[in-house]
Amino acid sequence: MSRVRLWVPFFILCLIGIVLLAALYFRSTTPQVLVQSPVKVLGEATPVKLLAVNRNGVRRLSAAIEQGGKSFPVYQREFPSLRWSLFRKPAAPAVAEFTAGKQSASGVADGKATLRLDAVSNDLAGRSVTLRLPVEIISKPPGVTADEDEIVATLGGAGAIAFTTSGYVTESGVRVGKYRFRSWPMPGGPGPDRRIAFFALPHDLPEGEVPLVYATNPSGMEAISRIRHNITRKQFRRREILLDDAFLNKVFQELDLGGKGVEVARFVKINKDMRQLNNQQLADLRLKTAGRMLWNGPFQQLTNSQVEAQYCDYRTYFYKGQSIDEQVHLGFDLATTARAPVTASNDGVVIFAGRLGIYGNAVVIDHGWGLQSLYAHLSEFSVKAGDSVKKRQSIGRSGTTGLAGGDHLHFTILLEGVPVNPVEWWDEHWLRDRVFSRLKKQ
Repeated sequence: MSRVRLWVPFFILCLIGIVLLAALYFRSTTPQVLVQSPVKVLGEATPVKLLAVNRNGVRRLSAAIEQGGKSFPVYQREFPSLRWSLFRKPAAPAVAEFTAGKQSASGVADGKATLRLDAVSNDLAGRSVTLRLPVEIISKPPGVTADEDEIVATLGGAGAIAFTTSGYVTESGVRVGKYRFRSWPMPGGPGPDRRIAFFALPHDLPEGEVPLVYATNPSGMEAISRIRHNITRKQFRRREILLDDAFLNKVFQELDLGGKGVEVARFVKINKDMRQLNNQQLADLRLKTAGRMLWNGPFQQLTNSQVEAQYCDYRTYFYKGQSIDEQVHLGFDLATTARAPVTASNDGVVIFAGRLGIYGNAVVIDHGWGLQSLYAHLSEFSVKAGDSVKKRQSIGRSGTTGLAGGDHLHFTILLEGVPVNPVEWWDEHWLRDRVFSRLKKQ
């Protein structure tokens, strides 16, 4: 009888152990490996970032390059084992950041290979997952040489540079501070290595920032070439804008209908936050540009128009004698008569026609190679997205929609989404000297 009594606790303990083991086993899951950015090419030391997702966490993460039947380890990380832990919170994804390429795997050769990524779950079953990515090993660095032309420009203006790339290059252009401006194949050029790029010198470019030609590829390698330049910094005009209740009510009715709160706060939110959002929408339209030049000759200012506001006027807004906001006006305000016909400033394709916040009824025309023009505050427009237009073709009529205090056209030239001074693009001599002269060089 005593022996039976001794076996009962032992049996219960074994049963509990089996239940716990079963619970730990069935709670085990298979991890998932996610690559944060596409990896198609590996150079000397190409950055790789991956996530291993598993509710129980991961015990081990590793990476290797496979080529010619051999495996070359490039990364491994071990985590503390938690396989016997039953009660724990879901684990956050494990992050691995490392470089892969000839520097960390000296035995690999240029050509096709496989990047192998492995993860093992941090639980009883220790299930593993393998992700294999086909890659190309390319150690030949990119190269770039800018032409010797000197860029003479003014802050807020634009420039053009021709250059030649070499080696393995997938992206090239001009970098100006935080901005990048794509390059395009030179028309009639000897091959894809001969490029042309248009770039802006933003009005707020920090002192010391200069334009650089760059060429890069997915391996992480980059080459740069300096541009001979003579950039003039200038002081832009300052203007005071006096607001009254009639104007605020007009703005609220159109842009903040049903809004509540103090008038000043409502206006500043529109003038600042909505402006920033709308400018980002305009910048995003750069992705819809044509890969060839659609425009022809100088751009046209609105016929018989008077300039009411210039590019880069620094505006201070006053309400009841108090300064309430400051913004930069990045375009020209042009006025003739009420509901004046508005025409396309040059040949192109309409990529936007609709409501655009502070700009009211607006039309954006793409002229190719990242060059676009904005026509804002229209009372009506007579074109739609996808329409091809010619210089001086009617596209609508001026108006007071959006944040307009009177009937006029707000006109802006954008280069890769960055507003630039339209005066240059209206000037035939500037275009001949600064743009077309570069295009003639093969």
